[in-house]
Amino acid sequence: MANERSELDHVFHALSDPTRRAVVARLVGGPATVKDLAEPFAMALPSFLKHISVLESAQLISCNKKGRVRTCSVDRERLVAAERWFEEQNRVWQSRYANLDNLLAKLESK
Repeated sequence: MANERSELDHVFHALSDPTRRAVVARLVGGPATVKDLAEPFAMALPSFLKHISVLESAQLISCNKKGRVRTCSVDRERLVAAERWFEEQNRVWQSRYANLDNLLAKLESK
């Protein structure tokens, strides 16, 4: 359980940055080279590579190097883990709202 929390911490940290979220969103559509991923961003390549490193550390993406070309792809399992966490939180809050609705209905009927 603690390990799962630690993994989610890394995932959410990685996704907390808009540049990294944009990279993951792009990679959901399929693999891309680092050069192609960096193109839309107004930053130097070394700065962009730091974002790639954070995403790799969180295991949200993996990169393979052939010659001088690094191609990145998304790890869908890590995204599914984050999605499951959100679904769990949604279930908890839906239950709380249902309880509140029931309480309010009881108070109104009195």
